[in-house]
Amino acid sequence: MLKKIQSFSFLLLAFLLLVCGTAVHAADDTETHLGYQEGGGITIKPLDPLGPEPTKPVEPIDPTDPLGPPAGTGGSLSLDFASSFQFGNQAITTSNRTYYALAQEYTDFDGIKKTGPNYVQVSDVRGTGKGWQLSVKQNGQFQTAAAQELSGAELVLKNGEMVSNLSSTYAPTATDTITLPLSTEIDVINAETDKGIGTWLYRFGSDETSGGNSVQLTVPGKAVKYAKQYQTSLTWSLKNVP
Repeated sequence: MLKKIQSFSFLLLAFLLLVCGTAVHAADDTETHLGYQEGGGITIKPLDPLGPEPTKPVEPIDPTDPLGPPAGTGGSLSLDFASSFQFGNQAITTSNRTYYALAQEYTDFDGIKKTGPNYVQVSDVRGTGKGWQLSVKQNGQFQTAAAQELSGAELVLKNGEMVSNLSSTYAPTATDTITLPLSTEIDVINAETDKGIGTWLYRFGSDETSGGNSVQLTVPGKAVKYAKQYQTSLTWSLKNVP
């Protein structure tokens, strides 16, 4: 949802009156008011990770779900979008390996398909400046549908940075590199008072190239590997605390 702000200016005219040969200045003052209210009913769509512009939302492609990414939480403090990570199909090996998640694919406002860094988007339109926190938890180890774990696998998110159409003065503090522990929630963004206002993207990398190298999965060579699909899930939690 877009909020359009219109500014109105009034031209006050001062009239010079001549009364009995004496100059008299007559003037009057008018007041101009503009009020905002909390955007409680707003659902903000995902924005372009290469250059977020609120008037030009995008349509991300979820590499793990052909139906597309789930809808955001909505509300005046909302988690609008979080990328899913796809590491593709790899050959079984007994050597240590590092795999990189595919960059985020999306269709921009003009209908053009693009690729950029994976990202998480948060919007704060409460109008209070109270701040917020974002945390993430990896819900267990990568495993098959038969619960066969990929022992020792480690997920790392690198080159984390905040981007918005707002001034960097209002940017929250974000963790640059996240090494995800198993089944443990960790804080990754802290928006103190008067920070994180508006819509902010926590992106991993600044473009398609760096984004393609910023979400990595390391797997030990000694880990037993089956010719099956392995998966886990991440829970992103947005908290209404400074």
